[in-house]
Amino acid sequence: DLEGQEGNARKGVKKTLEVDVVIGADGANSRVAKEIEAGDYEYAIAFQERMRIPEDKMDYYKDRAEMYVGEDVSPDFYAWVFPKCDHVAVGTGTVIDKKGIQKYQQGIRERAKNRIAGGEILRVEAHPIPEHPRPWRVKDRATLIGDAAGYVTKCSGEGIYFAAKSGRMCAESIVTRTEMGTRMVDDRDLFDYINKFDAEYGATYFVLDALQKVFYTSDAARESFVDLCEEEYVQKVTFDSYLYKTVQGNN
Repeated sequence: DLEGQEGNARKGVKKTLEVDVVIGADGANSRVAKEIEAGDYEYAIAFQERMRIPEDKMDYYKDRAEMYVGEDVSPDFYAWVFPKCDHVAVGTGTVIDKKGIQKYQQGIRERAKNRIAGGEILRVEAHPIPEHPRPWRVKDRATLIGDAAGYVTKCSGEGIYFAAKSGRMCAESIVTRTEMGTRMVDDRDLFDYINKFDAEYGATYFVLDALQKVFYTSDAARESFVDLCEEEYVQKVTFDSYLYKTVQGNN
């Protein structure tokens, strides 16, 4: 509680609040996760620069986003140029060489230089990306959702959808199993949400983890991945899987 204080020098006052349940939705560096001893996870570091590029170059990204692979842009992930309304985000990520992130950022800037030439850097961003769910996501009457729980898929780095979906599933389980709040929540109610989430999306996490381990390990493997993606069927399965957030295809 800041008690009406203003300015950068303000200091909060610790207070106690009694609640029925604690839901940690406080990101990859979750304080709630630390308090309930949810365990650590491996993480990638993502770095990107938001750039305003000339209008004629921005037109190129009107209907496209770009992903780049190669040892020069990331040893185990991908780099990107994504359109963001009136500017682009240019970035990369890595798990195994976090200290080299600036080198890989320079790599993507070099690869995309013809399309981002003359760009003005608006903002620089860096943040951790969980590589897998935490070992424990429930303790007593506390649980985790979103990045705090580690709900980011490998291969694509998708996390926003799973953050929102896990929040909804957690809330629905609590409301249903506590009979609209007429009885106190317990850990079994929270495990109900965990079990449903894992049942619905566990296969997606497993497959994308396998794909990253197979295709993001060397330039030869990446070239094979690029060749594979030229197949129309693979493109459709990839798009549908991303759109519906579950593994698609039957061949």
